[in-house]
Amino acid sequence: MRSDTVRSIVRAYDDPVIRLYCWLRFGILRQRFLDEIGQYLPASGAVLDIGCGFGLFSLYYAATGPGRFVRGIDVDGRRIRMARRAAARLGIGNVAYEQGDARDFKGDGEFAAAYMLDIVHHIPPDAVPPLCAALRRSLAPGRRLLVKDVDARPAAKRWFTWALDKAMSPSSPVHYWSADDLTPLLESMGFRVYRHLMVDILPYPHILYVCTAV
Repeated sequence: MRSDTVRSIVRAYDDPVIRLYCWLRFGILRQRFLDEIGQYLPASGAVLDIGCGFGLFSLYYAATGPGRFVRGIDVDGRRIRMARRAAARLGIGNVAYEQGDARDFKGDGEFAAAYMLDIVHHIPPDAVPPLCAALRRSLAPGRRLLVKDVDARPAAKRWFTWALDKAMSPSSPVHYWSADDLTPLLESMGFRVYRHLMVDILPYPHILYVCTAV
């Protein structure tokens, strides 16, 4: 059923290049990883997706959790328009998309959960602490922020990821945080952090930070 959901989401985009990108993204964060992340999301309530892009993962988590309402934010207006179009074609009403820069997020509203999937390394390092602080303000104690990103080690996997990032978005700067640096930063913002290692046969140093507001 859920693999059918992935296929239906990809088919909701007209552009063949975007479809290829969708398959690549779902190939990297494939079914097992989607479910590993999804187990930490609440079954209902408002969920914030920072850096939602074309809406792939917000559409997936909205489709597989009809009790959720997923709010996606991305800086790219074209991607937001395509996400809205895909949601309409799929008839998924429990999502909403808006254009906005993660660096401008001020912690407006209260959410049952929030997540950032492979976004932190695209945000300027000095903007990460205020963003995490704003996300903490949006989450009541006991609620979770999920941060999926790539570790800075091992170096060979980091360089592989860098090459792929540059191939997909040549002009976008990247900064990979080591787990030893990002974990205490998240803790200093008021989160209890559990690091969920995502073991992959592909050369990606995946790591999922399960951050519970305290």
